[in-house]
Amino acid sequence: MSVPRTWSVALVGAQGELVEVEADLSNQTPDFRIIGLPDKALAEAGQRVRNACGNSALALPRRRLTVNLSPASLPKQGSGFDVAIAIAAVATESRLDAASLASTVHLGELGLDGRLRPVPGVLPAVLAAVQGGMRRVVVPWANREEAALVEGVEVFGAVNLAQVAAWHGAAVEVRDEEPVTLADDDSAPAETLDLADVIGQRDAVDALVTAAAGGHHLLMCGPPGAGKTMLARRLPGILPSLDDRAALVAASIRSLSGTRVAELSRTPPFEAPHHSASVASLVGGGSRAVRPGAIARATEGVLFLDEAGEFPASALDALRQPLESGAITIHRAGFSAEFPARFQLVLATNPCPCGDFGIRGGTCTCVPAAIRRYQSRLSGPLLDRMDIELSLARVSVAQRGPGAAGLSTAEARERVADARGRASRRLAETPWRLNAAVPGTWLREGPAAPPPAVRRPLDAALHRGSLTLRGYDRVLRVAWSLADLDGSSQLGVDHVGRALYLKKGIAA
Repeated sequence: MSVPRTWSVALVGAQGELVEVEADLSNQTPDFRIIGLPDKALAEAGQRVRNACGNSALALPRRRLTVNLSPASLPKQGSGFDVAIAIAAVATESRLDAASLASTVHLGELGLDGRLRPVPGVLPAVLAAVQGGMRRVVVPWANREEAALVEGVEVFGAVNLAQVAAWHGAAVEVRDEEPVTLADDDSAPAETLDLADVIGQRDAVDALVTAAAGGHHLLMCGPPGAGKTMLARRLPGILPSLDDRAALVAASIRSLSGTRVAELSRTPPFEAPHHSASVASLVGGGSRAVRPGAIARATEGVLFLDEAGEFPASALDALRQPLESGAITIHRAGFSAEFPARFQLVLATNPCPCGDFGIRGGTCTCVPAAIRRYQSRLSGPLLDRMDIELSLARVSVAQRGPGAAGLSTAEARERVADARGRASRRLAETPWRLNAAVPGTWLREGPAAPPPAVRRPLDAALHRGSLTLRGYDRVLRVAWSLADLDGSSQLGVDHVGRALYLKKGIAA
């Protein structure tokens, strides 16, 4: 076989592209060269391949061996190309099935002993292979369960390189070896949190249910001990389970982060980075291999920033573009990587550094300049992107008696599911399914646009300058979520008034 060819996948962000791996021999000084924009880890694959082949009884030719990764203009990173490079190199002199090679995608890193080591990003790589028309993939044994989550593909989990070569028709002895495994995820199972544990914050619970029903972003401001964190951590429990598409997206991000993925989790992800988190840890990055940050890991779930006023202003402002576009793009020299970033943002903050400013019975010790500086951490453009701005107070003694328990998680989840079902039926002829995703022009001018009498409170707030046009649209989205929760097929003045109050504390 003069120029054997097989396939692998290059991942750039969350997107994968098929890469053709071809190997050729020439009568020049013996060498092993990899061309096609490889990074440092990929350029070192030549030595790993030589040792792995030698320890697997697969002889490589003693001539100049050139491996090309096409398209050559696409940057390629990591050690996941090792198996494809090795099998193409072996096929230059050994008899392998050319049709089998040409119809198979190979993923995995090689150890010097010839065993296949797991690599991150197998799930999005297999998804890209299937979208590219491939139906067979070879992956390390430790990644076989992850690859099998993709429908319509035959997965071969290999323990070592000899096993892969034998599968393609090589006459080689396959040793019985222990596969390289991934460490089990030792994170503790998520604690079951019930919304009924929240006492005395009925308005806040109603706002949380409204946010869940429409997929709205939520800001909670109140003193320490008011229950902001308690409420935020119960939001994932009242959200509907992820469908197949959303579960695959969330699992792909976990795979890219290096987390073991053995099944599709239907629970919406919940990310709560510490307030000392840098911009890079939020948006993602890396000097060589770009990894997803907290914004991407929260995709299809909730991103909770507790003590939002303590986050660096640059980190908070980095949220503005993902909130609008639903994606985060990271630019590096020579390439850019894009990750999905469609999440619900929940911010919790104190009114001042000590937390007692404007609180009844509280004694604020902060100077006015410190209060202004603290409150300005949340910029106007970021606040304008929040659908609901909620002020909380501490629970009083009178609210702590018998019968104070409120809505349970199961009841709230049922209400949210019913409301989302109404929204989905109303938007059936459109590409949107959540109120938070509907563009403002459709809300204001589409077939379900409210009449002038219903919009009057909004028009007045816009005229006074207390609302921007973006805020106007966000109030309409929340109003529709309130209507869905009420079982109403049309917007009423009361829905707009309640939504306006939830946004700005303005009575209609």
